[in-house]
Amino acid sequence: MGHIFHLVGPPGSGKRTIGLRLSALTGTVLLDNHLFNDAVFKPYGADGLRPIPEEIHALAAQVRKLGLEAARLAPRDVSQIFTSYLTNRPSGSAALQLVRDLAQARAVRYIPVWLDCDIDELERRLSLPERLERAKLRDPAILRTSLATSGILSLPPDAIRIDTSALAPADAALLIVEHSGTLF
Repeated sequence: MGHIFHLVGPPGSGKRTIGLRLSALTGTVLLDNHLFNDAVFKPYGADGLRPIPEEIHALAAQVRKLGLEAARLAPRDVSQIFTSYLTNRPSGSAALQLVRDLAQARAVRYIPVWLDCDIDELERRLSLPERLERAKLRDPAILRTSLATSGILSLPPDAIRIDTSALAPADAALLIVEHSGTLF
């Protein structure tokens, strides 16, 4: 039986990095949010410093919808990892439900993982060079504003919570496997 791991956290919390380690550990396919976003963000010229307009986000949502449909068509034994920055806005709850519904449609186990990280550590990570390669947020002021105005979607009761402030990505991936009880 397949699994869908859903790594949720703010920019800089380690979603992609932990997802890469989890993928290597389990053989699970990583479908990082920037796999979908960058198809639109890169042509737009996103640099991680200036805000991205809503119409560009709407185009990224169309790409994400196509990616979710392709994921739905995957064989049941194919496990997937999705990464998301979900806010308290209605779109955050809707995006969470889309991935939950995907797991249900595929008849695979849904494993939500909430990644927390200290704000000072998040800001430090925003300056890492690999963030520019993937058009990721790099402006600490935008991060603080986003967290202050939109927050992070509340932790669901079935979620695994991991503080990544001082935890190595490989250790976080091991914790996810241990806490979820998945064997590969």
